[in-house]
Amino acid sequence: QVQLVESGGGLVQAGGSLRLSCSASGRTFSTDAMGWFRQAPGKERKFVAFTSWSGGSIAYADSVKGRFTISRDNAKNTVYLQMNSLKHEDTAVYYCAARDAVTSKVDYWGQGTQVTVSS
Repeated sequence: QVQLVESGGGLVQAGGSLRLSCSASGRTFSTDAMGWFRQAPGKERKFVAFTSWSGGSIAYADSVKGRFTISRDNAKNTVYLQMNSLKHEDTAVYYCAARDAVTSKVDYWGQGTQVTVSS
């Protein structure tokens, strides 16, 4: 129904920056928000940031506040995650996600992009 494709992951040293992008296609009109989750090896997938398409609501996990910025381009059906001051603990697979406008459930997921932060 909705396809999400992430890009921008890679290897970066601590203190560096990366910008992730997620492009949505298909039934994009059925979603009302997009954002990011991440999953480190052996750990649970956790919320990172989310933004609504029209409501102007933005939320961040406490662990990334002040360092990460989520933004969107509605015309391009694309959401971005600017990650600054990266730490070792930010190492994870980052997944783009979209929320269904009717059910309010996050049911659409990208394949994930690896972010590795080294010393």
